[in-house]
This record gives sequence, structure tokens and C-alpha cells, in this order.
Amino acid sequence: MPTQPRVAIYARVSTTDQTLDSQLRDLREYCERRGWEAVEYVDHGVSGAKDSRPGWNACWDAVQKRQVEVLVVHALDRLGRSLSHLVKIITYFAEHDLTLVSFRENVDLSTASGRMMASIFATLAEFERSLISERTRAGMRAAKARGKQVGNPRRFFNERKATELRAQGWGQLRIARELGVGVGTVNAWARTLTSTTNGKRRSLA
Repeated sequence: MPTQPRVAIYARVSTTDQTLDSQLRDLREYCERRGWEAVEYVDHGVSGAKDSRPGWNACWDAVQKRQVEVLVVHALDRLGRSLSHLVKIITYFAEHDLTLVSFRENVDLSTASGRMMASIFATLAEFERSLISERTRAGMRAAKARGKQVGNPRRFFNERKATELRAQGWGQLRIARELGVGVGTVNAWARTLTSTTNGKRRSLA
């Protein structure tokens, strides 16, 4: 007799005036038809755009620990915060030989059609990333053409003040915090200072 897979149900609604009843009823009946006993994870009144979703976080932790081998959801939009996030979830299931089933879309990653659907989602996500990247570059080019500064403005580094603080025995991290610049800026300045001092010493030898 084949071993039954470890199955989980995940259901979510975005507002507290919505109910999980219809989702859970469909998912329970689906699992029952397939002879599966399922653990249930739910988020009630939690937007899909939120990073922290207690029910989903617990479910995803169980998936990663291989405590869940099959995840059944009512629709794919119950899972990801965005298309790219959804693709990451689907890709994880595919790469780790796990099964994701979406009741409404009739998607099952354990089938050939389900794997094809996963590849389509991955293509769409890559297309989305390319569009965003191109729009960002176009925006930067337009801003430069208008004479606007692109990126973070360079902070003024007060070398005189840094020299005074260094003479007082301040460390480079503390100097960076005091002057409001990155520690890398102070480190570069200190290396230049040391190099100059060593050069003078060599020339006097």
C-alpha cells in the first residue's frame, strides 16, 4: 500500500468581513476525493501584499522542513505578494520535487501541464523584471537629460575635522559616525594619509 503524502491546505482572505468557509469547503472536499488527510493553515483578514502572514509563514516553514509534500490552495493569488514572489514559490516546489495544487485554476505541478504552467509563469516574471529594469534606465536617462542628479548625492567629507578627531585618538568608525559619512570614505582617506606619511619618511631616509 503506497504511503500517503504529507498534505497541507492554505487558505486566505484579505479582510475580516470575508469568510474562509467556501475556500476550506472546496479544499477539504478535494483532499477527501484524493484520499488525503491535510493539515490546515489559514490567514483571516490579511492582505496578500503583506510580508508577514502568520498562517503562510508557518505553512512555508513546514514546506521547507519537508513536513509538507503537497500544498493545496484555492487559487494561486492566495500565495504570492507579486508575480515574481509567486514564481519563486512555484520554482521552489518544482526544484524540490514537491507538489502544488491550485483548485480554481486546476493546476497540479505533479503533472506535465502543471510543469508547463510553471515555466510560463517564470517567463512572465522575467519579462516583468526586464520591463521594470528598462523603465528605470529610461527614467535615469531622462533625468540626466534634464540636468537632475541621479543617485544619492555625495556627502561632503571634512578632512580637517577628521584629522583633528584622528589626532584625539578617535577610531575610523567613530569618525565616520561623527561626520555622517560611510566608514569606507574614512578608511580610504586614512590609507591616503598613511601612504603620504610613509612616502615622506622614505624621502627623508
